Order: sequence, then C-alpha cells, then structure tokens
Amino acid sequence: MKNGKQSSQPEKGSSRIFSLSVLFIALCGFSFYLGGMFCSERVKIEAKDVTSTTTKAVASLMKPTVSPLQIKSVSFPECSSELQDYTPCTDPKRWKRYGVHRLSFLERHCPPVYEKSECLIPPPDGYKPPIRWPKSRDQCWYKNVPYDWINKQKSNQHWLKKEGDKFHFPGGGTMFPRGVSHYVDQMQDLIPEMKDGTVRTAIDTGCGVASWGGDLLDRGILTISLAPRDNHEAQVQFALERGIPAILGVISTQRLPFPSNSFDMAHCSRCLIPWTEFGGIYLLEIHRIVRPGGFWVLSGPPVNYNRRWRGWNTTMEDQKSDYNKLQSLLTSMCFKKYAQKDDIAVWQKLSDKSCYDKIAKNMEAYPPKCDDSIEPDSAWYTPLRPCVVAPTAKVKNSGLGSLPKWPERLNVAPERISDVHGGSASGLKHDDGKWKNRVKHYKKVLPALGTDKVRNVMDMNTVYGGFAAALVKDPVWVMNVVSSYSANTLPVVFDRGLIGTYHDWCEAFSTYPRTYDLLHLDSLFTLESHRCEMKYVLLEMDRILRPGGYAIIRESSYFMDAITTLAKGTRWSCRREETEYAVESEKILVCQKKLWFASNQTS
Repeated sequence: MKNGKQSSQPEKGSSRIFSLSVLFIALCGFSFYLGGMFCSERVKIEAKDVTSTTTKAVASLMKPTVSPLQIKSVSFPECSSELQDYTPCTDPKRWKRYGVHRLSFLERHCPPVYEKSECLIPPPDGYKPPIRWPKSRDQCWYKNVPYDWINKQKSNQHWLKKEGDKFHFPGGGTMFPRGVSHYVDQMQDLIPEMKDGTVRTAIDTGCGVASWGGDLLDRGILTISLAPRDNHEAQVQFALERGIPAILGVISTQRLPFPSNSFDMAHCSRCLIPWTEFGGIYLLEIHRIVRPGGFWVLSGPPVNYNRRWRGWNTTMEDQKSDYNKLQSLLTSMCFKKYAQKDDIAVWQKLSDKSCYDKIAKNMEAYPPKCDDSIEPDSAWYTPLRPCVVAPTAKVKNSGLGSLPKWPERLNVAPERISDVHGGSASGLKHDDGKWKNRVKHYKKVLPALGTDKVRNVMDMNTVYGGFAAALVKDPVWVMNVVSSYSANTLPVVFDRGLIGTYHDWCEAFSTYPRTYDLLHLDSLFTLESHRCEMKYVLLEMDRILRPGGYAIIRESSYFMDAITTLAKGTRWSCRREETEYAVESEKILVCQKKLWFASNQTS
C-alpha cells in the first residue's frame, strides 16, 4: 500500500522467489530421472550376481570372525589323597564355620575363589572301572566307595553287605525288611497311578543307598534320590556308583534347587526329617515342589504309631500327638489323605482352587498363602518361605491329571513353555528335531554312547531337555542342568517327564567325585565365560567325571584351542571333530578321562 492505495507493481523479491522455485523443481525432476537410471542398472547388476553374493555371505558366516582364544599351556598337579571324596560346597572340614540351627551347616557353602583347589582329585587306591548297568544296581566294587561305617551300621537292615571285594545291595531298608520290591508293590496298590504312566518323576528325601529309586526305574518312574553329606557316609555316592540318579541336598533353611510343581511324587521312608517342627516349613517345601494332583508318601514315624511306637523309643501318646499335628498341617496346606495301609500313608496335593481361596480369605490362617512378590520357581540360594504356594491356572493345567501319561508327555509341549521368552510348541518340536540329529552324529564320533559303557549322563546346560529326550531309549539317565542365570526352562523339562536341577557353573556341583560317565555341554563357555573362569569349570568337570568317562564339548571355534589346552592339563585325551553340518564357527571336542593313581599310592 502506498499513500493508502494498492500498488500495481509487484515487489522485486517476489519475482526472485518465483525464479528460484522454478529452478528447484527442474533440478528435482532431473535428479529423479538420474536416480531411476542408476537404480535400474543396480537391479540388473544385482540380478546377475545374486547367486555369488549369497554364496559369499553364507561362507562369511561360517568363518570365524575373530582369532581363536589362546592361553598358556598348564599342567594341574595332583591333589592330596585325602581329597579323594572331596565335595567343595559340602566339605565337612568347613562345617564348623556355619550354624547348627536346622542343620544349616549341611547346606551348600562354597569356598571363595582364593580357597579353591587347583588340582586333580585322585581315585582311591585300587579303584576299578565301575560295574556296568544293570548289574551295577545290585553290586559295586568296594574299593570304589571304601566306606565301612555305613556297612557296619546298616547291614542288619540289609541296605548293603560287603562280600569279598564288592558291596552287594539286597534291596532292604528300615521300613521294608521284606525287600524294596515288595514295599513298592504295596505302594502301587495304594497309588494305581504308579502303574499306568501317570506318575513319572519322583523325589526320595533321605534316600539311603537309593534302593527305592533303583526299583522304580523298572517301573518307568524316574527318581532323584536326595541326601546330605552326613554321618551316613556317601549315600549319594553309593547311589551314583549303582547307576541310580542322585544329588547331594538337604531341606534346611533354603529351597531345594528345583522349580515349583515339578515332581509327580515325593517319598520319605523314615528319613528322620522333623516334618512337624518349625511350623511345618519342611512340609511347605514338599508342597512347593510337588505338582497339583501329585502325591506325598510317608512310611515310618508317626505312621502306624499304635503298632510301631515301642520300637521308636517314645510313647504312644507322643506319636499320636505327632500324627495328629502332621495331619492338621497337611490339611492346612491343601493336602488330602489319599490312602493308608500298615506302615505306608499317602497324601495328595489338591488342585482345587477353592482350598487355596479359603487360605487367602482367612487372615489368621497358618500357613498363609504366599503373596505375588514371592517367585515360586526361585530356588537357587532362596530361603524357605513359611507360606503356601498356590497353583496358578497355568500350573493347574500342568497338574498330574492334566498331563499326558508317559511316554506321550515327552513329546507334548507343556503349557508352561509359554512362560519362557520365545517359547512355543513349534519351538520345542524344532529343538527335539535338532537334538535327534545331533545325538545321531554324536554316536558316530563317540560309539560308546548308547552302549552299557555310558550310564550316568549330565547335560550341563540344557534348554528343554532335547539331548535327554533323544537318548530316552538308551540305557542311560540324564541330569538336566539349567543355569540359575539363564531363562527358566526347568519346569518344561519336568513337565516332559525328565529330571534336572538348577546350578551355577561358577561353583562346584552337588555330587561326589567320579560319579558321571558322560558330561555334555553346548556353548557353555560362550554363555558363561564372562562370569566363570574356564579352568575352574574344567577342573570341576574332571572332579565329577569317572576315570574312563567322556566329555562332549560343543563350543564356538573361538574357545576350542583354549579348552584343548586346559583339557590337556587335566590329563584328558581329546580329539576335535566336526559338527553334523561341518561349519567353521563351531566344533566338537570329544575327550576321555584317563585312569591314573596318585604317585604316593601303591596301585
């Protein structure tokens, strides 16, 4: 506006903006044309070279991207012969450091790094290769487990009997003087589910020499025999020497290393666990690990007290009171009396939601219902909780009446697989197929696998138990170990009818020396080497591996040279093998532990 009137002349700036706009549009059009020409030529080039490019990409993935890890050669010295039965985390020499309350000194107390032994544990003088399964169930070499105390104390109960250079296991026990088979026959009459594949997994607390678990193997039931290292001397070592699954452990102040709702059955035959003391907290742990619909079997005090009390150094009134207290506690935890005959009593864990709802509504109920902040599967150095773990809807569907019967349940994806990140039925099927191919290949590179030369097997870092599932028809049993730092897949392992435990491989395993024929690991060092020093893992493997036993180490090529160096330092003989697909990024190391004796021994 000039002098209040509209100007008829445009501003010079307007013509300049118009000219720049036209130039910009022209440049954009020209660049689009050039880009189209370039891209069309690129497509032609890529179409010609797609095969060679893909081949190069696959080849590059198969090659190691970094140089293999190298370490200096090492030769580990011999340990003193006094350490021939050394169990680092349950060492009697360290018991005085810990309290006696609830026998907590018998729990795991691992030595710190500066106290760890860096030596090879020698076998006892006169050690022989173990007797092979199934003969080993009934006898073992005395020199392999040279313990006289348990023989003298328990021979009258027919636990075991020394004859010449062998221990014989007649199958007796405190509560089954007519033999373990007759005892289990009586139990099956009370629990028909033991006969038809419904009951598959069991735990025996205070197992003695594991005769109960050994008998159940022929009946299709897989049992973990549990006992502490105590004055009974090497109960677990006897069990494993016989070829029966077992692990060191005690119900004291910490949870057992198993997930909730895992076992189909729990058993105690005069196991001397004070079930009614400390508010029934030990019974609460049994409740946690038994699945809905599962059974708890008790024989011994206070069952059948009106006939047995004279032999228990007590009075009938005391035993009656203890029995009533036991029954009251079990009822308050949603167990119901299932059956009883003579010395055997059976309770069943309810899966009915109404029982647990009553506990939750009653603010004065004891024991109370656990709140949501208490993780039911947390079981690695986790304190016992004085509360009832109520089954969720998902767990209820994994109850004993809901799962398929054995052996069908092995191949059916359990509902709890959806709790695993990325877990699915298709993923389980793929995992099983993968392990079938791998085990087929393993049997080519290790012909002893699948024969009576291999009985006790450990999968040191399983996911779903695929390795064990692929071996289910072979004369082996497999301890499936799930890292306490990895995804919680152990419930899936148990739901499939397999057994296992949580563990951290930065520490020693809960077993005696020389107890496994085969150790298998898949990428364990890739997953754990940032936490656990490799040499201690190899030394622990050497401790628990039997002389003449094998290790199959499936690992990244990056670690292979270092593992080979350490294995040589343990006196193993090893050879490197290709995987079933012969890729460069992954190799298999097949090792065998040699039989040697301490230099100061006579053998």
